[in-house]
Amino acid sequence: MLLEALALCGYGLWMLLGLALALGIYSAGRGDALVPLALGCAFVSTGLLAAVLRLRVMPEWHGWRIGTTQRPTREALLALATYLPMLGLAGLARGDDGFWATRLISVALMVCSFSCLVTSAYGYRTRRLASQAGIAMQLPASRLLAAWYCGGLWLWVCVIFQANLSGGAVEPLPWTISLLLMAMLLGLVDGLGWQSLRAPGLGGPRQRVHGLQSRRFLAALFIWVIPCLSLLLVPQFQGGRWLALCAATACVVGKSMELWLYDFALTRQAVARAAEPVPLWPRDRL
Repeated sequence: MLLEALALCGYGLWMLLGLALALGIYSAGRGDALVPLALGCAFVSTGLLAAVLRLRVMPEWHGWRIGTTQRPTREALLALATYLPMLGLAGLARGDDGFWATRLISVALMVCSFSCLVTSAYGYRTRRLASQAGIAMQLPASRLLAAWYCGGLWLWVCVIFQANLSGGAVEPLPWTISLLLMAMLLGLVDGLGWQSLRAPGLGGPRQRVHGLQSRRFLAALFIWVIPCLSLLLVPQFQGGRWLALCAATACVVGKSMELWLYDFALTRQAVARAAEPVPLWPRDRL
């Protein structure tokens, strides 16, 4: 789940960077886009590297078992195709950000990252929730918001550290408002996802999920409390950039915990449903 959380951060970072470059609102410094591009590539490629090495923690990548006779899935092909605009944008990052080719490739990177997040969410539903599709109807929206939130935190880290090295200034208020709004929307959507596990006819008794509440609370501390407090405290300290790094790291840890807890709750729920006795027709009871 840590690798999945890192992939969310990477695609979200690419998506927001592509949007900022396409609109011409990112830093105009030569090569400033290279750092978030490289950081997003490192996040996205961790899962691919683990799958290539056939590690037990990542036996497949986007439904594709690398090194076997199995053909790449459409989801995996789209994830591989997302590297192309990233590499093209990295080649143009040393030039003028207002160049039409730079903006065009930025849009391509944003669209490919968006598509990869949506298809991976539906792929997870197909592989993991084939018999319980009604439980995770909000899953694509949750993955998108998580990617924007986590990726936004890491893009904020890149902007703050680059501004500190170049001697520039960063206006913290727009970042604070945007990331707090993303955190609020993500909390609402994730709350609906957990509530769907308790819905009548979809999940069984309430107490089966209630045992995870303490761990969910710990994950929420890392996902929302620590980053949001850091957003508010960064302007108050001279070394606030380290609080930004702490917030982004805490979000990755918390999101990994929440993904694991949600998957664990689904597993327990599926086992409980399989163990329930099949109801008999009235005539069979006679």
